[in-house]
Amino acid sequence: QVQLVESGGGLVQPGGALRLSCAASENIFSIYAMGWYGQAPGKQRELVATITSSSINYADSVKGRFTISRDNAKNTVYLQMNKLKPEDTAVYYCNAAPLVWGHDDYWGQGTQVTVSS
Repeated sequence: QVQLVESGGGLVQPGGALRLSCAASENIFSIYAMGWYGQAPGKQRELVATITSSSINYADSVKGRFTISRDNAKNTVYLQMNKLKPEDTAVYYCNAAPLVWGHDDYWGQGTQVTVSS
C-alpha cells in the first residue's frame, strides 16, 4: 500500500507563491504518473498538472504560473505555485496513477491552499 503525504499548503495573498510537496512511501515513479489535482468548494476535483519520465502536462489555467517537478531520490513530487490567484483556492491532492496494468491508483489526504487578501 503506497502512501502519499502532501505538505506546503497555507494562506497566501494574491500574487504570492507556495510550494506543495508530495512524499511517496515507496519508489514508484518508474511505473506511476504523478499528478496534482485541485478541488475548489462545491466543485469537482480537477487536474492541475502531471509528470512522468517523458512528459509534463498542465491545465490551461495554470500554464506559465505553476511548475511540477520530482526528486527521484526523495520519492517526492513538487508543485511550485507562482502568481497565485483567488480562483486557485482549493484543496490540492497528490495522485499516483499506474502506467502499467495491475497496480492501484493512490491519493494523498489533501492540503488546503487559500489565496486571499
